[in-house]
Amino acid sequence: MKNTMRVLSESPFIPGFTLQDVTLSNGITMRVAIGGQGAPLVLLHGHPQNHVTWRKIAPALAKEFTVIMPDLRGYGDSSKPPSDPAHRNYSKKVMAQDIILLMDLLGHDGFSFAGHDRGGRVGHRLALDYPQRVKRCVFIDIAPTATMYALTDKNFATRYFWWFFLIQPAPLPEKLIASDPEFFLQRHIDGQIKIPGSTGPDIFAEYLRCYRDPEMLRAVCEDYRAAATIDLEDDAADSEQRIVCPLQLLWGEKGTVGQLYDVIATWQDKANHVEGTALPCGHAPHEEVPEKMLAVMLPFLRG
Repeated sequence: MKNTMRVLSESPFIPGFTLQDVTLSNGITMRVAIGGQGAPLVLLHGHPQNHVTWRKIAPALAKEFTVIMPDLRGYGDSSKPPSDPAHRNYSKKVMAQDIILLMDLLGHDGFSFAGHDRGGRVGHRLALDYPQRVKRCVFIDIAPTATMYALTDKNFATRYFWWFFLIQPAPLPEKLIASDPEFFLQRHIDGQIKIPGSTGPDIFAEYLRCYRDPEMLRAVCEDYRAAATIDLEDDAADSEQRIVCPLQLLWGEKGTVGQLYDVIATWQDKANHVEGTALPCGHAPHEEVPEKMLAVMLPFLRG
């Protein structure tokens, strides 16, 4: 498969950023927004968003970095490869490989990284599998997947019910969500965001445009099925391996992760150099308190 890059247009949501469709050597086409100049910085979104989730902080970061924001495979306008029985196509290990192939194509060797939610979990694999490439990591509002499953109780299962709903065998969750994707998406975002208005109507409409695609619903479920199966196997196989680059943890003090876990402690046996802080928000500080997030994130990224 030949690598190709096709420039589409300026981003309608993030001034100064250009949208591109980049086809990787593995056949995956990633929708990527790129802007700025300087050392490369990859930003990876979570569920149920796409790269537009970074709109409030990307322009500031682009003053110092070349900011590269892909839609993860299965999400947004990126490829949605077929499901497989082991869910390997949506494993974080394979998603991390997409990012490496993308950075190869763009001509970047080492890079810094920030990931929210699912994107942070891809970042965990990136840092483990490609330590020579990842220079600094920021994980946003996550504890390690294996830790969260291992410590599951009624409180967590109630708050994060989709961790257990989306992993049900196909096509149960896909069909139920497809009956009213707008209702499910609105309830999901409203439950996670603690500062009302952080996701405006135009941005919600953009997320909903993607969420109405049955192929994205399938891919989302496969992402979570992978997290509950093959990702845990990959993590167990690498249980002695540690993240060697500096790691910053940012989380919302009003969110589930911040309220149920000692976030720094959950990562201390996964990484050599850990720092972090809570922010006065829910699950998505980059959407809820972008200026406060930049104030702690930028000094770390500058090193």
